[in-house]
Amino acid sequence: MARINHFELYSVDIPFRRPFRHAAAHRVSSSSLFLKCVLESGSFGFGESLPREYVTGESREHSFELLRSQILPHLIGKEFSSVDHLVSFLDDCNGKSPENWVSPEVPQTAAWAAVDLALLDALGHELHLLIRLGNSSGGPPDFRYSAVFSAQKGISAIWTLLRIRFYGFQQVKIKIDRSTAEESIRLARRILGQKSDIRIDANMTWDLPHALQAMKSLSRLGVRSFEQPLRASEIEGSSKLVTGTGLDVMADESLTDSDSLERLIVKRACTSVNVRISKCGGLVASRNRTSRALEAGLKVQQGCQVGETSLLSTAQLILIAALGTVRYAEGCFGLHLLREDPVQPLMQFGYGGQPPSLPSGSGLGVRVNERILRKWSNRVESIY
Repeated sequence: MARINHFELYSVDIPFRRPFRHAAAHRVSSSSLFLKCVLESGSFGFGESLPREYVTGESREHSFELLRSQILPHLIGKEFSSVDHLVSFLDDCNGKSPENWVSPEVPQTAAWAAVDLALLDALGHELHLLIRLGNSSGGPPDFRYSAVFSAQKGISAIWTLLRIRFYGFQQVKIKIDRSTAEESIRLARRILGQKSDIRIDANMTWDLPHALQAMKSLSRLGVRSFEQPLRASEIEGSSKLVTGTGLDVMADESLTDSDSLERLIVKRACTSVNVRISKCGGLVASRNRTSRALEAGLKVQQGCQVGETSLLSTAQLILIAALGTVRYAEGCFGLHLLREDPVQPLMQFGYGGQPPSLPSGSGLGVRVNERILRKWSNRVESIY
């Protein structure tokens, strides 16, 4: 029986090699949380999360305090006899803490994602087992990561698009500004070529009349999918986009927990969803969100938060491999984006978006270098 002894909670800012910009944010570092779960035996594991207020309603400070004062104290002394026992617990939680710990109305899916991964990793190390969900020998045969092009203009945009083409990417997501969307897509199409699968992310910056017009116009330039055109709360408007354009409307910020997914399904407010482990409450909850979306006939993109290390990248690969299907995937940026990755082995895509192999070992299969983690930490607290 594995019993939880204590936790160590880290607030971390790992610098980026270059700034990443889109309509909702401008980032130069990861702005993330790491959670170390230590068992009474001395075995331990790590979880990672990147709370984003515009995504789940959680700032990093909110998630840190929620974990420190309300969630983690309830887990001290909790015991798990097997991985199945733990997965059953996480299934019941469904991406949030138990209701008698924190009200389900409180934004918490990003905070719980760190708990989910830390518990799975720790128990895997304790039992000398590699954590996998189902058959996780590898991803689908045609699985490749997409390039993600942040909001850039001028020579910087041309140079980045050339790098994307020369690196062999066939799928590209472009973060667009409302005023320059068509200009950006025309430039991308000229540089990337007619065969490139281009989709856009509006990051909630359009209103309904503009979206109806812009989607039809951009689809004529070969844009295949439109991610979160409207604000997350505009479910009725998104339904009108689906029926009014006949195009692929992807829900991102409007999907966090099971209730939000059901609203999207009932209202027919999207044709695809972007599942991100850090916003959906962890690995087990993200599996549940993906399975339900596929059951409802939606297409799925497995996405990531900007700034994820190889820990969350590994969790994403586990999820993709277990499900055996993915339309688009974003992640495994590793040192393409981060100045330093505290996790080994490095999980980083290769030429053309080729995913790395799933790591072997115990737990999630990766190890966190705590010296590097502390180097970039601005706050560390222990919870007993």
